Amino acid sequence: MFALMAEAREMSNPELAERAGFRLDGKERRRLNSLKLVDSRKAGRAYQHELTDTGWHWCATELSAGLHGKVTSMEGALYAVLAGIARHLDDTGKSLADIFRPRSADPAELRDIDELIAAAYRDLAAAPEDFVKIRELRAKLEDVSREDLDAALEKLYKSQRINLVPQDNQQALTEADRRSALRVGGEFKHMLSVR
Repeated sequence: MFALMAEAREMSNPELAERAGFRLDGKERRRLNSLKLVDSRKAGRAYQHELTDTGWHWCATELSAGLHGKVTSMEGALYAVLAGIARHLDDTGKSLADIFRPRSADPAELRDIDELIAAAYRDLAAAPEDFVKIRELRAKLEDVSREDLDAALEKLYKSQRINLVPQDNQQALTEADRRSALRVGGEFKHMLSVR
């Protein structure tokens, strides 16, 4: 859970193994999926995993939960660090999403992606400033990695060049809409418009 929180993005089992030293498979994956803490989907031969809103809430709560029973020295050290993060969040009024976010792509690459986003948006929008689904934008830009596209969209949003909003009617969201959502400021955004 904390590995997915730290990366703040969808991760494949090979990426988890490389970055955190484990894979999320079998009984453990099914348990986290059934508790609605992690969304998992099969992509090719590997599973992709991402924290749900419930998973982010669990992590936020666990920051100050303290140790549970007998622990190793590494677990004790981890929970000491987590408690420090919890104090920082309490002192500053920030959320986990303010600290843990996807890695940024190279600035030159982001400029190129900005142009691709603008072109794809023009193809999708019926009129200027109309909202389009992020799912549809991702489909148009399938050659751009999710990490790089998310970083570019977040940068454009923070510079107020695009507007990102959640879907008003959450019941109307498809599973593909949910998987394609962009998490910004602790909230999943499903729609975007270019200003």
